[in-house]
Amino acid sequence: MCHTGSVMSRMVPENVERLVPYSPGKPIEELERELGIKNAVKLASNENPRGPSPRAIEAMREAAAGVNRYPDAASWNLRSELAAHHGISMEEIVMGNGSNELIDLICRTYAGPSDHAVIGVPSFVCYHLGLTSANVPFDAVPLREHLFWDLPAMAAKVNERTRLLFVANPNNPTGAHVGREALTALLRDLPEHVLVVLDEAYVEFADAEDYVSALELRDLREQLIVLRTFSKAYGLAANRVGYAIGRPEVVSYLHRTRAPFNVGSIAQAAARAALKDQAHVAEYVELNRTERARVTAALTELGVRVAPSQANFVFVDFARDNKEVYDRMLRMGVIIRPMPKPVDTWLRVTIGLPEENDRFLGAARELLA
Repeated sequence: MCHTGSVMSRMVPENVERLVPYSPGKPIEELERELGIKNAVKLASNENPRGPSPRAIEAMREAAAGVNRYPDAASWNLRSELAAHHGISMEEIVMGNGSNELIDLICRTYAGPSDHAVIGVPSFVCYHLGLTSANVPFDAVPLREHLFWDLPAMAAKVNERTRLLFVANPNNPTGAHVGREALTALLRDLPEHVLVVLDEAYVEFADAEDYVSALELRDLREQLIVLRTFSKAYGLAANRVGYAIGRPEVVSYLHRTRAPFNVGSIAQAAARAALKDQAHVAEYVELNRTERARVTAALTELGVRVAPSQANFVFVDFARDNKEVYDRMLRMGVIIRPMPKPVDTWLRVTIGLPEENDRFLGAARELLA
């Protein structure tokens, strides 16, 4: 009899045994392979449906000739151009293999088993994964109505052992945002021993009157890291380029723990070119704004609840088991994202191109008929 599984479970730490691998949105190729469905649309992973700037594509082609050499380990040119873009110094920026790597690094660098962290749920699952992997105990504070940040409730969970507090603004998967007043109070009032991590992966899409980036509030708090990514508005999800902004003495420790050469040459070249094409970003952000409003209005007319969104997706409650909705949508060639408990009647739907959104709305009408 084979006992490999039980032997292996004794060989790994208990926190690793508890980890569940991240489950990404289903690729179109997988759907075609499994169900033989052609011309499917993927609205599951909050990707940029327009794709990256043509300048970025050309930069990748040119950079491909040099892949026999290791990349610039310091990402000097990219960090320099990001510093100019944000009006800060290079020493305040550290690059990551996507912001996912930076979340992992922050958990491993700034906390350990004797410390404590605070997150909200539902929010980006990688905070939970990163803390569990680093064996950091944490409190997961429910969002109000499972949709809206409850920062006072999160602050109430902070204790003398708390080292990290994560907030996604706008939030993934709910699309909710934290306004200026609430964010100011959080940054100003938390104890100094807490490092606040503001994940702004969807910052470019936020247009609420009271929305403010934490970069505008940095004077309120020294212990602050702001995360940004090239995966969403810039359309470079496959390249894995993220960055963290913080005071030099804060981010310098991430340089100690990050892997060497963690952002490849092609990815660096693409990000630099994409950063220079802000017109391309602006066009996509405007498309998302108008399509997000159109999709929200159409779904509301169908009688389903849509949470207010400041991102490039909408959070939709079909008031039934979301696995059923997900499976039926798959068979209609539309890939969306079901959510686990306690939001297991909700699905997250990326705002795609107009014709992709039409496919989704048509499928929704058929499902609800």
